[in-house]
Amino acid sequence: MRLGLVVAACGLLVLAGCSGGVVGGNETEGSQQAGVAGAKLAGVVHGGQNPISGAHVYLFAAASGASGAGAAAYGGSGIAASTSNASQSLLNATSTGHSDSLGAYVATGSDGSFSISGDYTCTAGQQVYLYALGGDPGLGTGANAAAGLMAALGSCPTGGNFLSGTSPISYIVVNEVSTVAAAYAMAGFATDATHVGSSGTTLALTGIANAFANATNLETISTGVAPATTPAGNGTVPQAEINTLANILAACVNSNGTGSACTMLFTNATADGTTTGTQPTDTATAAINIAHNPAVNIGSLYGLASGTPPFAPALTVQPHDFTVALKLTGGGLKEPAGIAVDGYGNAWVGNAGGKSVTELSSAGGFLSGSGGYTGGGLKSPGEVAIDGSGNAWVTNNGSIVEFSNTGAVLSGASGYTGTVPGNPAGIAIDGSGNVWAVNGGAVSSVTEFSNAGAVLSGASGYTSAGMSYAFPIAIDSSGDAWIGNQTNGIVTKISSSGSILSGAGYGGGQSTGIAIDSSGDAWFSNQYQNCVTELSSSGATLSGPASFTGGSLGWPNAIAIDGSGNVWVANESPAPLLTELSSTGAVLSPNGYGSTAYVDPSGVAIDGSGNVWVSYQGTNAVAEFVGVGTPVVTPLAAGVKNNMLGTRP
Repeated sequence: MRLGLVVAACGLLVLAGCSGGVVGGNETEGSQQAGVAGAKLAGVVHGGQNPISGAHVYLFAAASGASGAGAAAYGGSGIAASTSNASQSLLNATSTGHSDSLGAYVATGSDGSFSISGDYTCTAGQQVYLYALGGDPGLGTGANAAAGLMAALGSCPTGGNFLSGTSPISYIVVNEVSTVAAAYAMAGFATDATHVGSSGTTLALTGIANAFANATNLETISTGVAPATTPAGNGTVPQAEINTLANILAACVNSNGTGSACTMLFTNATADGTTTGTQPTDTATAAINIAHNPAVNIGSLYGLASGTPPFAPALTVQPHDFTVALKLTGGGLKEPAGIAVDGYGNAWVGNAGGKSVTELSSAGGFLSGSGGYTGGGLKSPGEVAIDGSGNAWVTNNGSIVEFSNTGAVLSGASGYTGTVPGNPAGIAIDGSGNVWAVNGGAVSSVTEFSNAGAVLSGASGYTSAGMSYAFPIAIDSSGDAWIGNQTNGIVTKISSSGSILSGAGYGGGQSTGIAIDSSGDAWFSNQYQNCVTELSSSGATLSGPASFTGGSLGWPNAIAIDGSGNVWVANESPAPLLTELSSTGAVLSPNGYGSTAYVDPSGVAIDGSGNVWVSYQGTNAVAEFVGVGTPVVTPLAAGVKNNMLGTRP
């Protein structure tokens, strides 16, 4: 069941302070929140396929900021651990008979088994995970205090009964694979293994719920095994890479915690990714740090997986990076072009070669059937934008087609035409819900539609002498439109009323992609100059005379900005890799992210869980890079309306 209009409508309100859940923090005995006693949870804690006895098993829920707390409860890369974002202990010390500084726990038996029955209380919708710490891996060296392992259980069901619902959990294997899956899935909300949380707005709660659910794509919780394909059947899982990451952790878990394996792991998996940041003290936090910094210290970390590792199949050569990406195919994906994410975390893709629009769930399953959504006069759908009601607007050959959030055509048999010629390009939606579509060609223009499809920009659209072969467009928080021109190196800025604000044009390069950050600055990907240019809201160049380069920037195409203000660029050549830049233009991905198995990236978008979605025209596929970014307000129109572009929800 999709969240529908309720979330979208509330999402535009909650950004100003709607709340949900409770403030995180380690609870003391007697302070349990109201809820229903949970049904039995049982499983085993393993280290490298061997049982760990005497491990402390905690049951945590992600922290959730109350109204007025804003982002105080957020965990994630670059956010310090604090009482505000501390995960909430759900176990009752009176029932378990055990507690320590982290909260109540149950201990594993000699065979690594544990059982939690009637010892916890959770409230429907809380995001729940298991954390096992310490214990004896059975190597004859005693307990290993550095052995930290996690498993993401997901949303607390109604009544707290994980044995019921659509995805019942009857048995849980907590091991290195489950730890990697949990670490990557919830990386956008996790500072370390005991500090996981979101701001508590409706959009943030949707994002963290989707993140926890995504862990099931990376690991089967009842077996602790990384699958080859996603449960929906249309996604390829990087099984060997996940196992390699698990083997890296196992080198430390299967030790006394003080040897060279743990030292090497903790030195190279620091909070800032270098060897100078805060070092983890357990393997679960190390996994989270690797997810936050997937391009750092690859060789040193990969070396820990040598010998005879416990998890197979594993990588046989050092990887390019440690991003974890799902490859999604089928569902009508054919020459996929633009991609956009709605307020529910679903991704919409225009299939230029398939005359259809594909909608994927936040977990990568197809919501639009085997062939995608069709009708409405679709001929060659390209770019996509989502409005505040969750409806998708798609550029087409000679028209703009609008779909409801369930795929119904809202724009009639031929779409909205107005002044749109045969080569529409970029599309964006402003804070009032009006739709702006670029009309490319030697003489370009912009057509503005109301949310009912009426033309607001006159018979000829908005024009400027500098607009030629225009393509990308984005709306800033003032409602002004920024348009990039591919051939003349000029950037055009148009006010919300259609007047030209940029005079003869700002110098922005031959741009094919554009994104606006939280300061109102515009970032352009310049395909022919192999660089990214940043302009201030007044058109001043902020990126220096040579613009930003490096990080495998090569024929940069689509561009997006995440909730930390980091800039993500899809490159076409010489390798179809992702480049990540900081908000100041510093390269965060020295050699880029991704794989050369993909061809011709054409669209990039970031969701409210911190996943980065990329469409690849040449591969007929979409890649979901799990947890590599920072959660961002979606859809972009919500960020425009609430002045929250490039910020966390």
